[in-house]
Amino acid sequence: MNYELFKMIHGMAGHNKLVDGFMIFCTNSAIYIFGIALLLMWIFGNEYYKKSAFYAGVTGLIALCINYLITLVYYKPRPFVTHHVHLLISHAADASFPSDHTTGAFAIAMLIWLRNRKIGGIMILFALLTGFSRIWVGHHYPFDVLGSVIVATVIAILIKKITKLVDPLANLIISIYYFLIRKKRTTNHSNFN
Repeated sequence: MNYELFKMIHGMAGHNKLVDGFMIFCTNSAIYIFGIALLLMWIFGNEYYKKSAFYAGVTGLIALCINYLITLVYYKPRPFVTHHVHLLISHAADASFPSDHTTGAFAIAMLIWLRNRKIGGIMILFALLTGFSRIWVGHHYPFDVLGSVIVATVIAILIKKITKLVDPLANLIISIYYFLIRKKRTTNHSNFN
């Protein structure tokens, strides 16, 4: 079933250069787009949004570490290793499950969504598109992406539950940032709303 779903999605690739280009952009640029989004939240957001960006970054890093641990105990070859696949872009023949791109994007998006539905909703849509693009270009099976969504969601929920414990570290980092730019701290939640 996993391979059949892969063939159905990946089979749409290679027929329209514009769509293929968009999917390649999503695959290659997701990490930069999410990084820019967090940077903008940090620079232009108030303290609540700075904390959200901090927690999202931590969530993404932890989720990627969990992915690495999964690959140590479970190895699944990529679709193009096992089957004849026309890749839209080349990729190393490392573990297919889970998808790092999807995990990182979805972990960040989910944590932001748990703290701000508007911004998080947009980020989740792009994270899902990122996962879909990974199948489209031939790098992952659908279950690789689904596994990534599950890992990312679980980590985001756990981080959200322990934010009170991590608040002192977030506050310290924000204080250092304000000291370095010589700006007074604000706690108003109105920015980005």
